[in-house]
Amino acid sequence: MSQLMDEQASENQMLTPPSRGPIERWQNIPLYGRIVIALVLGVITGLLLESHAASLAVPGKLVLRLLGALAPALILAAIVHTFMTTQLGGPLAARLPRLLLLNTLVAITVGLTVANVIQPGQGAGLAPPASHDETARSADPLALFLENVPKSLLGPLGDDGKVIGVIFVAVAFGMALRQERARPLGTVGHLVELFLDALIKILHWIIAAVPVAVFGIVASIVGTEGFVQFKALGMFVVSVLLALGIQTVYYLARIRFGSWVSPGQLLRGGRDALVMAFSTASSTATMPVTYASLKEKVGLREQSASMGALVGANFNNDGTALYEAMAALFVAQMIGMDLSIQQQLMVVLTSIIASVGAAGIPEAGLVTMTMVFTAVGLPVHYIPVLLTVDWFLDRCRTAINVMGDMNVSCLLDGKRKEET
Repeated sequence: MSQLMDEQASENQMLTPPSRGPIERWQNIPLYGRIVIALVLGVITGLLLESHAASLAVPGKLVLRLLGALAPALILAAIVHTFMTTQLGGPLAARLPRLLLLNTLVAITVGLTVANVIQPGQGAGLAPPASHDETARSADPLALFLENVPKSLLGPLGDDGKVIGVIFVAVAFGMALRQERARPLGTVGHLVELFLDALIKILHWIIAAVPVAVFGIVASIVGTEGFVQFKALGMFVVSVLLALGIQTVYYLARIRFGSWVSPGQLLRGGRDALVMAFSTASSTATMPVTYASLKEKVGLREQSASMGALVGANFNNDGTALYEAMAALFVAQMIGMDLSIQQQLMVVLTSIIASVGAAGIPEAGLVTMTMVFTAVGLPVHYIPVLLTVDWFLDRCRTAINVMGDMNVSCLLDGKRKEET
C-alpha cells in the first residue's frame, strides 16, 4: 500500500510543473509592466530617502551610456541590412521614396510645431546634469567606473581609447556570438545579418536592465527635485496625442484627394492592422496583417499593397520620428535649454535617418532617442522619465506608423481603381 502511495506521489510530482523562481517570473512580465512597477518603487524610494536617493541614478546612467554606445552601430547595421534585403523595383518604386520622405517631414514638422506652441516641458525647472569634465574629476568610484564605459563601439579602439572600454566591447560581442560560432557565412549579406543579430542580442540584455534605470532615475529625481517634471509629463502625453491626431488627419486628407479609396473605407478595411499595431507595438509583427487588409478588404492592387505595407514599413516610421522630435524639445524645455533653429533642423535630420530600418529593432524608439538627444547636446539622463509613459505612447505611434504605410499604399494605387 505504501509502495503504491509512493508511486502515486512520484507520478504527481512528475506531472506538477516546476515552480518558477522570482527572476523568471519577473522576466515573464511585459516590459511596460516592469517599467510601471519600477516607477512606483522609484517614487516610494525617492520619498523615503529624499536627497540621499541621488546616488541611485548611477545605474540608470550606466544603462543609458551602454544604450548610447550601441545605438549608432545598431542603426548602421539596420539601415545596411534594410537596403540589402528590400526588393525595390517596378514603376511604383520611383514614387515611393518621395512619398515616404514627404510623410516623415510632415510628421516631424507637426511634432515640432505642437511642441513649440504648447511647450509641455516649460516650468519644470530642472537643471542639466553634471558635465563630462565634472564627472571625470569626481572622486566617486561609481562615477569613475561610469566614465570608463564606452560612449561608442569604436571609441575604445581609437588612439585615446581606454582598455576597460575595449574589454566591455569584447565581452559583449564574445557572449553574443557564442551560439553563432558555427554559423556559415557564404555571402556579405550573411555577415551583415550576423552583425545585426549580435547587436540585437546585446540590445535585449540592455533592455532587460531598463526597469533598473527607471527605478534609479525616478527615485533620484523624486528625492531631490520632487514631482514637478512628472506633472509636465501629463502635458507631454496630451501634446503627443494631439500631434498624432493631426498627422492622422493629414493622412486621411491625402487619401481623400490623392486616391480612389475613401478615408472611411480605409479605416474600416484596415482596422485589424491598426488594432494589432496598437496591441503589439510592433510595425514588423503587423506587416502581414496590413498587407492582407489592404489587398483583400480595401481592394488595392497587389503591387501597391506590397510596396507600401512591406517595403514602406522598413523606411516609413512617421509616428516614431514625430515622437523623437517632440521628446527632444520636451526635455530641452524641462531643463531650460533653448534649441536654436539649426539644432531643431538637426533633430529633423537625425530623426529621419534614425527612423530608417528601425522597424525591425526591438524598442526602436528608445534606441533612436539616444541618437537624437546626442546630436543636439541634450542629456540622455532624463530618458527614463519619458519611459514611464512611453509604453502607452509607443502603441499610439506604432498605429500611426502603420497608418502611414496604408497611406502610401493608397497613394501608389492612384485615383482610379483597377477594374477586375
